[in-house]
This record gives sequence, C-alpha cells and structure tokens, in this order.
Amino acid sequence: MASWISLLLFLLYQSTSQAKENDNVPFPYFLSETSINNVVQDPQTGRIYLGAINMIFQLRPSLHLEARAETGPKEDARTCTPPASACQDTKPMPNLNKLLLIHPSNSSLIVCGSRYRGICSLLNLSNVEQQLYYSDSKGERTYVTSIEDNVNVVGVMSTYRKDARTFDVFLVGKGYGSLDSTKLISTRILQDYNEWVVFESIIEASTVQTTPFVPKYLHDFQHAFKDSGFVYFLFSRTLDGTDNKNLTYVSRLCEDDQHYYSHTELQLNCGQKNKYNKVRAAFVASPGKELVNSWNKVLFMVASSDDDENKSALCMYPLNSINERLVDIISACYSDSGKISGFPAVDIPYSFKTDFCSSKIAVSDMLKNYKCGADFLPSPLASKPRYALEATEVWSTSSLLTAVAVAVENDHTIAFLGNNQGDVFKVQFCLSVASFTRDTVLLEIRKVIKCILKTTKLRQKNNFCLLNLQTITKVPVQTCLQKKDCQSCVGLRDPYCGWCVLEGRCTRRSECRRAEEKNGWLWSPGQQCVKIVSFFPPNLSCKKTDKVRLSSHLLFVLSWLVWVCGMELHSHACFTNIYSLTPKLGIVSFVLMFYSFPPQGSECPQFENPDPVLIPVGHKTRISFEGINLNNHRVKRLTLCKRNPYILHYNVTTAVLRDVHASVSVTLYNCSMGREDCSLCKYADSKYRCVWCSKQNSCVYEKLCSALQGGPQNTECPNPTITNIIPRFGPTLGGISITIRGSNLGIHKEDIKNITVVGEPCTHKEEKYSVSTSVVCEIKAIDPKKTPWGQVEVVVNGGKRGTSSMYFTYRDPIPVEVTPTKGPKAGGTLITISGTFLETGRFLMLIVVINAACSVLKQPVQISLISNMTKLDNQPLRNILSISVALPLQGRGFSRAMTASEAQAFVGDVQCLVNTLQDEKLFLDPPSTTPRARSRRQRRDTRPELLDLIKFGKGEWMVGSVQYQKKDDLSFYIIIPAVIVPMLLIIIISIYCYRRKSQQAEREYEKVKHQLDNLEESVRERCKKEFTDLMIEMEDHTNDVSEGRIPFLDYKTYTDRVFFLPSKDGANDVMITGKLDIPEARKAMVTQALNQFSNLLNSKTFLINFIRTLERSHDFNARAKVYFASLLTVALHGKLEYYTDIMRTLLLELMEEYVQSKNPKLMLRRSETVVERMLCNWMSICLYQFLKDSAGEPLYKLFRAIKHQIEKGPVDVRVKKAKYTLNDTGLLGDDVEYSILTLQVLVQGEGPDVTPVKVLNCDTISQVKEKIIEQVYRNVPYSQRPKVDSVTLEWRPGSTGQILSDLDLTSQKEGRWRRINTLAHYNVRDNATLVLSRVVHTQHSYDQNHENHEERNALLEDDKVFHLVRPADELDEIKSKRGSIKDKSMTKAITEIYLTRLLSVKGTLQQFVDDFFRSVLCSGAVVPAAVKYFFDFLDEQALKHCVDEETIHIWKTNSLPLRFWVNILKNPHFIFDVHVSEVVDASLSVIAQTFMDACTKSEHKLSRDSPSNKLLYAKEISTYKKMVDDYYKGVRQMVPVSDQDMNTHLAEVSRSHTDKLNTQVALHQLYQYASKYYDGIIASLDEDPAAQSKQLTLRLQQIATALENKVTDL
Repeated sequence: MASWISLLLFLLYQSTSQAKENDNVPFPYFLSETSINNVVQDPQTGRIYLGAINMIFQLRPSLHLEARAETGPKEDARTCTPPASACQDTKPMPNLNKLLLIHPSNSSLIVCGSRYRGICSLLNLSNVEQQLYYSDSKGERTYVTSIEDNVNVVGVMSTYRKDARTFDVFLVGKGYGSLDSTKLISTRILQDYNEWVVFESIIEASTVQTTPFVPKYLHDFQHAFKDSGFVYFLFSRTLDGTDNKNLTYVSRLCEDDQHYYSHTELQLNCGQKNKYNKVRAAFVASPGKELVNSWNKVLFMVASSDDDENKSALCMYPLNSINERLVDIISACYSDSGKISGFPAVDIPYSFKTDFCSSKIAVSDMLKNYKCGADFLPSPLASKPRYALEATEVWSTSSLLTAVAVAVENDHTIAFLGNNQGDVFKVQFCLSVASFTRDTVLLEIRKVIKCILKTTKLRQKNNFCLLNLQTITKVPVQTCLQKKDCQSCVGLRDPYCGWCVLEGRCTRRSECRRAEEKNGWLWSPGQQCVKIVSFFPPNLSCKKTDKVRLSSHLLFVLSWLVWVCGMELHSHACFTNIYSLTPKLGIVSFVLMFYSFPPQGSECPQFENPDPVLIPVGHKTRISFEGINLNNHRVKRLTLCKRNPYILHYNVTTAVLRDVHASVSVTLYNCSMGREDCSLCKYADSKYRCVWCSKQNSCVYEKLCSALQGGPQNTECPNPTITNIIPRFGPTLGGISITIRGSNLGIHKEDIKNITVVGEPCTHKEEKYSVSTSVVCEIKAIDPKKTPWGQVEVVVNGGKRGTSSMYFTYRDPIPVEVTPTKGPKAGGTLITISGTFLETGRFLMLIVVINAACSVLKQPVQISLISNMTKLDNQPLRNILSISVALPLQGRGFSRAMTASEAQAFVGDVQCLVNTLQDEKLFLDPPSTTPRARSRRQRRDTRPELLDLIKFGKGEWMVGSVQYQKKDDLSFYIIIPAVIVPMLLIIIISIYCYRRKSQQAEREYEKVKHQLDNLEESVRERCKKEFTDLMIEMEDHTNDVSEGRIPFLDYKTYTDRVFFLPSKDGANDVMITGKLDIPEARKAMVTQALNQFSNLLNSKTFLINFIRTLERSHDFNARAKVYFASLLTVALHGKLEYYTDIMRTLLLELMEEYVQSKNPKLMLRRSETVVERMLCNWMSICLYQFLKDSAGEPLYKLFRAIKHQIEKGPVDVRVKKAKYTLNDTGLLGDDVEYSILTLQVLVQGEGPDVTPVKVLNCDTISQVKEKIIEQVYRNVPYSQRPKVDSVTLEWRPGSTGQILSDLDLTSQKEGRWRRINTLAHYNVRDNATLVLSRVVHTQHSYDQNHENHEERNALLEDDKVFHLVRPADELDEIKSKRGSIKDKSMTKAITEIYLTRLLSVKGTLQQFVDDFFRSVLCSGAVVPAAVKYFFDFLDEQALKHCVDEETIHIWKTNSLPLRFWVNILKNPHFIFDVHVSEVVDASLSVIAQTFMDACTKSEHKLSRDSPSNKLLYAKEISTYKKMVDDYYKGVRQMVPVSDQDMNTHLAEVSRSHTDKLNTQVALHQLYQYASKYYDGIIASLDEDPAAQSKQLTLRLQQIATALENKVTDL
C-alpha cells in the first residue's frame, strides 16, 4: 500500500475491572459449555447464532439465550457412511460445527457439522430447536463439510438459474480431508428439484473438485464473499507440492458460471518479499472518505509468517485492483500465449499440462464474449508468483492476529483486530502522518479471539461481539461516557468520541444535539476544549431571575441564557428550564445558599401538604409544601433524602446536627414499569400523564418526551408485534381457540378489527382479551385446496397490521390403530388410540365411540359396537358331577364383543374359567360342586337349576340355568378293546408290507449305486492323477507368480493391444507404431493445429455434433466406429472425467432410444455405436490396475495351467488339435502313442550348464524348440525371447552332431502325404543332449538358410504335410472307395469315445477356473470403483425408465462381463506378455462361453443334442449364476461412489499415463474423419445455436486451413 497511509492504534476500552469500577455494569456475555466454532447474525432480527461443539445456540441481540439445539454427540465412526445404523464399531463422537449460514428467504439456518461425513440440516431461525430438514440417506452427493477437525470450511449464499427458474444455493469452499468428498468448491441447492435433492452438489467441475485434493496443496480456506456478480474465496495453499511454504490466494468465480470455467486464482503478497504469507482472517468493507475516495471496497486481510508464526500484519487490497489483475491474467492466456511483458504470467494449477496457453486465439473479443470462460477455453487459471498482487503491511505486531472487523465512523476507517492472546486492537487509518502513543489492555479472559462480529440491529452499531473459545462478549465500540471532562475525552483520539459542548459530555457525534454546528462537537486531534474566560455576575440568588454573560475563546456562539432556579431531585442543585448547568459540566458552578436562625424547642420547622403528591422519576419537579416555624430560623442547607417516607433534614448554624422530626410523603412512579409497549402505555391511568415517546421508544412522563421532541405529540402506536401462537397446529375443520401473544395488540377489545390465520378469518373472543399482550380467537375451517400453513395477521384500530414470523399449520390428527376395535354397548372398555399428529390443538382431544357423548372421527379406523349377546337355547344345562367337562353356551356375538380373557362367567356365585370363546359358542369350566345362588331370591328357590350369568364390562347377560345331578356310571371295558385290537392288527400288517417293499427297492438302489460308484471312482482316479501331475508341474509357475514374475504389460502396450490390435492393420497400425508421415517443414504448424483441434474436442457441443454426424453417415461402418472410439479415447485421455461425461451423455441418448423402441434388453449387446466402444475402452482403462492387483494372478495361473495341461499330451500342429483340451472340436480323435522324454539342453554361448526340458517324442522339432525356449527363458517376457525361426537345434548322439528340422529329405512319405519330423523320427532317446544355438546372420548362413527354405518350400509344394493324423476328408475319401457304410459309422462313433478326456481336463483345471471366477465375481473383496459407479448409473436410469430387474441384469452383463472380462479371458496377451496358441485359445473360449452363460438370466435346457462344451460345465453353471447374482447384489449394497471420487480416480489415471500415449497421432487420425465428413460437420454446427455462439464453425475452418490448406469461407 502507499506509504502515506499511517495508522492510529487506540485503546479499545479500559480493562474489564476498570469498567466495572466506573460503571458497575459488566459487558454482556454468553458462556458455552463447549468450544464455539462459528457465529452469524440475522440482519433482520439481530439474533445471533452460535455454532459450537454438539450445540447450536440462538441468542437475542443482548446475548440472552432464546433457544438451543443439540447436535451431538452422535453414534458415528470415521469410516462410517450414513445412516449410522448401517455402520459397525460406532461410538459417541462430538459434532463440530463447520458452517453456519443465514438462509433469509425461508427463514432457516444452514447448519453443517463434522458428523456423518459432513451432512447439513436446516433449522428454524425463530426457534433453532425446530428442525426443518435433515436427511442422512441421500448418499455422498449431499456430504458438504469435513469430518476432520482441522479442515476449514467457508460458505456464501448465492442463486442459480435453470429452466427459467431461480434457486437459492450456497457455495462452499473446503480444504482436504482424508475421508472427505473430493470437492474444493461446490454449489449446494436448498430445495428438491427433479433429480436434485437438498444439499446436493449441482455443479460438477473436475478442475476444482478432483485433483486439487491431493494433500500436497494443503488448501486452508479462511473467507468467502460475493460482490458485483462474482464470488470470491480467500485461502492459502502450497505452490505445487514441491515446497511446503504457504501462499495466499484469492480465487474468483462468476456467480452465474454453471461449470466453474471462470475459476481464476490470484496470489496475494503481504509485506516486503511476502513476509506475511499465510492468511488468517479477512473482512471486506467500503472504506471511509478519510482513507481514500477512489476505492469502492477493500479486502482487509491479516496474515502471519511461516518463518515466525508469532509475527503477523494487516494488509489492504482494493477489489478493483484484484479484478484488474485477474483480467490481465485471463487476457494473457487467451491472446498473448500466457505472457505479460514477455514473461510467463499464467499458470494452470492442479494439472500436468504445460502448453495450455501455447497458441493465440484469433478472436479479438473473446474475453468480452466469454468473461466467465467456456468449455473450450483453458481453466482453471492462476497467476505466476512474479505477477502476484503485492501490498505493504499497514500495521504489524509480534503476536498472531486471528480476527479482523472494519467499521466506518464519521468517514474514518477503523479496524478491530484480535490476536491469539486475547488482545483486541483498535486501529484507525488516516491520511496525515502523526505520532501518537499506542497502548493495549488485555482482556480479562485471555483466550484466542476467533471472530469479531459487528452488530447490525436497532438502527445503530454501538457494539461488536468478541468470540473466543467458549465465550461471546458484547463490547461497545467506544467508551466515551467514561470520560467526564473535555480534556480526557479529546485525549482518547478516538473517531467515535468527541466533546459535546452544549451538553457537556463525551459522546458519539450522532448523540450530540447541534453537533453539526461549528465546534458544537469537538474531536481530536488538534482541537481544544471549551474554556470559560469570565462570567458576570459571579453569583445569583435562586429567588431571582437575571441574565448571566459568559466569555469564551471558542468560535461557537453562546446566546444569553436565562435560568429559573429550582431544586433538582437527584443532584440537589439549581436547574433551569432551558439548560441545566451543574458542576459536572465543567463550565459554571453555582453554590446555592439558604439562610435561617437556629431552631428553638417547639419552634422547630415543620412541613406538610406537599404538592404534587405524584412525582415522575427522572423529571425535575418543583415540590411545594406548607411549612411551620420557618420564619424564625435561617436554614443553611436543605437536602431531600431518599428515605421512606422521604425526610427532609437540615444543618443548623451550630456544628451540632439535629434531625427534624417532620416528614413529607410523596409517591415516585416510573411510566415504563409494566408498560413495555405503546398500547400498555396509553392504557395507563391518565393521572400519571404517561405518553409513548417514539424517540426513546419507551413509555415516559409526558414532559420528558416533550423536552426531547420539541413539544407534546400524540404519537401513534407502532404496528402490532406477534411473538407466539398457542397452539401452532389446528384441525382443518377449525373450531378451536388459539391464543396470539405479542405487543401493541390494541388498548381495548374493540380495537381488534380483524384476525386472519393462514388467510382464513378467525373469530375474536372478546371476553378473553388481554390489553396489548394477548388475543384469543376461534379458527374457521380451511379450504382443502389452499396451502395448510401460513402466518397469523392481526389488524387493530387505525389499520395497523401485525404479522407473525412463525407459521400456524392446519392438520388433522390421523388415528392409525385402535386397540381393542370392538366393545359392548354397555361400555366399560378402555381403548388405546395410536397415530400421528394427535397433539393437534391446545389439548389432547377426547375420542370416543358410537353412541357415546362425543362425535366420531371420520377415519379408516372404526370401532364396532356389538348388540347384546343372545342366548338361543334356553333349556336347562345338566352338569355331570365328579367328571370335569366343559359347559357349552350357545348364542350370538360372543367373539365380537370380547375375548376369552375379558369375559366373566358365573354359575351361581362362583366365577368360572372361560376356555373357548367363539362367535356363537362359549365354553367354560363349571364348578365341580353345586354352588350357591347369586341372589337371596334364587337361594329361596328350591329348584336344582342355577342361573348362568355372562358379564363383560358393565353389561350382564342371563344365559340360562345349569342343573346338577348324579351321573350314571358307564363301563368302558368293552368299548376300549373293541376299538384298539383291530387297529393294532391293521398297523402290524402295513408295517410288514412296507418293510418288504423297502428292502427290495434298497437292493436295486445298491446295485445301481455300486455301478455309479465304480464309474465315478474311475473318473476320480484319473482326474486325481492328472490334477496331481498338474499341481506338481505348476509349482514352479506358482513360485514364479509369488515372486512377482507375472509378465504384465505396461499401460501403453496394454491399451494399444486392447484398442488397436483387433484393427485391420493389427500390430502395424499407426497408433501402435506411432509413426506419422509428416514433412519436417510442416511439423510445427501441424502440431499447433492439432493442439487447437484438441481444444476443439474439449468443447462438448462440438464433440457431440461430431459423433452424431459420423453415425448418421451410411459409410461409417461398425469397424470404423470401433476404431474412431479408440482414437477418441486416446485423444481425450488427458481429461478422462470429460470423456466420462461425454460417454454418459451418449449413453443416456442410447438408453432413451432403446426404451422408446420397446427393446431395452438389446442395449449394449454389440458395439454398433461409438458410445458402446467408448464404454468398453473406459472399462479397460479403469480396470487395468484391478487386473494388476487382483484378477491378474488367477487369470495368469489359469492360462499357464491350460497351456501346461495341453502340452502334456500330443498336439497336432497341422489340424490344431490336442489330446488334452476343453474344446470338443479341438479334441484329437486318434489314440496316438507317445512317451515323455527329458532332454538335457545346452544353450550355446551361455555357459556349460544344461537345462532339463520335458518333451514328447511325438513333438515336432518346432514344438521342441518352443518348449526349450519356454523353459530356458521362463523368467523373460515372451516379446524378449528368441523366436523359433531364429534358433537351431542340434543333436549330438556321438562325436558328430545332427541339425534337427521339421521337414527335410529324410521325412517319411505316405503316398502324397509327408509326415513332419518328430523326435521319434530322429530316434532321440531319453536324457539326450541337445544344443540350442542362435542363427548367425552371415552371408554363408544366409545362403544356407536360403537353400533350406527353398528345399522346404519344394517339399511343401510336392506333397501334402501332416503331423499326427491326416485330415478327416482324406480318410473319408479313401474309405468311400474301399469301405462300406458300416465302416463310416464306426469311424464316426470312435471319435466320441475320447470325449471323456474333456471331463478329465475339466476336473484337472477346475480349481483354477473357480479361482478366476471368484477373483472377478466376489463383491466381498475389492470391487473397482468404476464398476460400482457405472452399475449405480444403470440402476438409477433403470429406476427412471421403470425397467425390470432382468433388463438391469442384462445391461450390467453386457457392460462388464461380456464387454471386458470375456475379451480379457479370451485374449490373455492383451494384459500379459505371452503367446496364446490356437489350441490354448480353443480351451479359453470354452471357459469364456461358460462365463457368458453364467451371466445370463435364461435357463439352458440341456439335452442329448446339446454341445459338449455346455454339457461340460452344466453342473457348475448354477453355482456360477449364483455368484453373478450375489456379485450384482453386493455391488448394489456397497457405499456409492460419487462423481467426485470417480473423477479423482480418472484424473489420477490421466496424470499417470497420458504422456506415454500417442496423443498427437490419435488427434491426427481423428482429424482424418473430420476431413472426410467435413461438410456434414460444418452443416451440423451451423444448425446448433450453442455452436454458433461459441464460433465452433470458424475454429474448425481455421484448423482445416492449417492442416491441409482446405479452402474455407475465411
């Protein structure tokens, strides 16, 4: 800053103890039980909200507690993803408030804490105990803040426009947390809209939401604000991770930028050589005119030094300077190749790119048209350290400043600074340089000052709030009144304080009358106090009226003043009716004398009949009273004492003090007591003469108000204020009374003119009216079509209206369940009603049933009333004595009226147990002996019948009579044998027959079982033997794998093979070779044009039009689509998050097309579109690391196991068939005899060591070479091994050696067929020594090899060649000439015999197949983030389009297993550096087909005609299908992967591998498509308004001109 700015540091206030001593009034404060993190103030109500640990406090402006909301502790865990009920190992954890914002449009408070991954909630501004919104089930998209305690979060309110609607949002800046969502800056919506939910991040921009979150940048946000359509964030971070030094940055965004393209960072340097480099706090304010006139707003920032944290300073940055420097940075990147004055000035943070501003954009008004950036322009941008905005520290200290606030008083700019030791400094900025003393006084509570909050309510800003660890204190901005004289007041040198000349006190300028007149209010520096030179006369009697002439040196003219003296009640001195000049003014002092004689006996003075009797407090009132014996005494001093009753005493002329035993009683009253508002004031008794004084905003004595307002006024009362509504919920039909409490609600009940509740009239209950404070009315029914909640409005006399800030809600109680649901008419049943909203209304509503005194609610739950139960059979019931039996009663409605436990039954006077209760019958246990009758009349009845009584609740029913008599003995000895004996005979016969049949069936079963066991045992033994051999042989390979010898391909080779190896050129494709035929003279121009073409591809509008144009072309076939998608993948590899966005957009269009065509199951089945191949490539990119870390090892083991198992048996190199295989079409149909040989191989030129190699004597020489090379070079990748044609094999059976080859003159010939030479042909024995040597390419060897090749070619031309078996067509031809149909059928049948070998091989390889399937389909292990992300995307779209589960399953199968895993399984050389022979490929195809079958939902019905491949794994298919289903379910239940997490992963892949790919070649090849379909692309862009606005056509024409000199409209 300019050197002419100087500072004044003022004493903010005296110490707390001194303030208490002077004023006896401590500073208001509020103490929290936990640490306070945030504080905000509602500008409308002045309420203050504190965000503390586990608590939100709502305070009045006076810091009195209004409400509190508990936010913790909560059951949580660091790795828990809400809801917490789904987490394990949770424990109570504190909830730190991270963010607190006022949302004024719906009167809510945004509260964001550290629990549950930073979820936010909305609280009611009027009562924070009322939670308006909270949800923990919306997923990671709603996680706002950080769970880390040391991560700072800032926010600012804003708006967002979409679909011609404006939404309230808030922008959040957040540092890095290890478990947080990856969002540096995010925009959060505050309402649900379409697919958006409350608190969701609605803008996805990878540039500021992914890569910035690598911990090396160490973002530390301190402040956020908005101004003139821009949003600013102030933070510190490291430069690039190479240095841990913090640098301060301010970033700017356009408020209406919906993609963050305008995000630009500017470095701020504070102090010389950026001494104070780390921002600590900031404040934005408009400075006073005394500071500077040209600055609109200034950013005041306190910063500290990394070298010494205890040193900090204050720096100022005008916002217009910040904006100008940002414009310079953007302009330099757009038009000057990122340079200013020839030096690089622009950086692009969080990216590995270095040529982002390498070319000039040839559009002059680009900055004007795209001031907020665009998708095709570089972003985000930042300034280089050379072009940081520098500012000189304007004030520094040796402590750590932690808070700052700025105010303007009388055009002076004052800063309040707080430090970590609890000190508060008051600093003034002024133009002139002056030397003033500086003094500071520490706070009484020495805590870290976290925040300084300026108060904004009550039309004055007299205070600010200091926030430390647990306390918020309300401190006045000035302490003027503590200074009692002019010199001390002026000596403060405080812009807030000056000497009010006429009032004689130290005040603020706004509190001094006539302060605008010259020298009416004196302020420092350089001004003198009032000094009275002389006055005349020197004394004046209180009984005399006269003029006093004052002489002063000030220019302020004092007019002649006339005083009328009287007695002042408080100061006991003279006063005037114009100005009270008392000794405290320091201008004129008066000593008032009264003279009398000493009292003598009964002639003592006495006083009576005071007038007036009523004396208002605070008003100087003359008191007249009658006195006795006053003429005989001369009174020296007369004082009014504060006693009850008030006693006047005096001092006699002598030194002896005597009390006068006479008293005068008067009544002092205060109009404001009990009359807090205007209406209560006017309701007061007229004798008190109380009026409402608007200037003081209180009820005062009328003359006190007249003195302030210049005369009496009939002030009208302000609008009514409503503070509470009781109750706040009522039924929709109305009919209940509500109480409205508040102030100024009228003086008389007739003053209430109208009351509305939610817009409906409410009938005033006048008899319940309470003056000004309470109104009672009865609500009416509400229209069901209207909104059921709203405000309450009261209209009083004079048309004044009062509207409540809280809402009243119409709602009906909803009973859900009644227990029991039935009861008798007689009543007496207790019922329990449960439901929701039952607290509606003032009191709990009484609900009773039909035929009762109250009405019945019209709800689905009903209570039935049962008529009196009826006894149908009135005949006497006879009970048999001595045998306990159930007594049945018949009737109607028993079960509908009661349960068995509720019913009471009596026989006589004995209560009986009710066993069973049915609708028409009731069974009870009668007494075993005859009971007594219930009534005396019945007891007199001599009949043996007793009445049976049923009682339920209050109802009683006489059912009938019971007769007791003796029973007749019945003999059971005959009945029991007659029934039991035949039954036993039948059972014995049945058991015998069953046993006989069972034994016969068991014998048959054992016979069949024995046969099956023999067959199973034979297969088992064979498989066991084969498996044992395989495991022994595979042990070396497993050791190689465990030692990390899996030959994984590097990322570039992997992508080249996956993307381009299947192309028509194969390994010679230009993308694999990387060679472009471009003349050297045009390389620079082509490179620059390709960079521009790359920027054009980064425009989503252009790329979508590009792809659509190509796909509409008829000659753009499927192969071209696959190749184009692969080129696009490489070209956009540097921005994979953008590539993903394009893929999502195209997939949504494809999905919409298939859904509308009613064929959604066909989607993604084949690569018929560009996006389907893009998805395949995307999966290949995202799963590369998963292949290396997890699935690669079991896949490699499976490949090695298949290869080894196949090579154990004969393999025919001509027909590509093997004895051991999984493919029936590749099964060797003849039983070839062979033996295993172990050769001792010596490699020429590599030492004397020999390597044992196992081969077959039926192997060709080339097969032997392959096995030798495989064994000798097993630790070398296949691509680095010598090839078969480059080595020779020499057998040395004796002193001479023999070169072995596949074909030579010694080859056996059978007719026209010639057999390829094998080891058996050369008669090579076991343990024979062979020498492997490389072919030396000399002229002699070349000639020799040339001759050998010519010889071999001649042999091949003359004869047909075979290895083990001749082709089937030749055999059939021979047999057809000399055989019969029977021979042919036998030949065909013989090949089926060998199908059992498939089962043997399958059993041998089963463990390896299962291991691979488990590694791919196990959701319990690590699932790639891309799989979870894409599956969730499919689930979301399926839910949107109402797609069934089977279709979702097909989509997932087509996108992952069929599109990626099958491809990798069939082509292991895509991921490993290996060679896959055709025989091995045939077996891999069988496993791949099994994998595909396992992923389908359809059931495969197997029959005798089914292919052998499907029969082979028929038993395991069901298990694999369950694995697939469990995998899909497990992935669905996993924690969602957010867009930000996915973008972070993709950005890391881009950063790690993009520079290795042939990006320039891909761009060149892509442009060939653009050139081929140039006219169509131009036409498509011309029809797109978005493309027109971005001038994409012009840019493509420029690129075409540069690349191929194409003639354009330019």
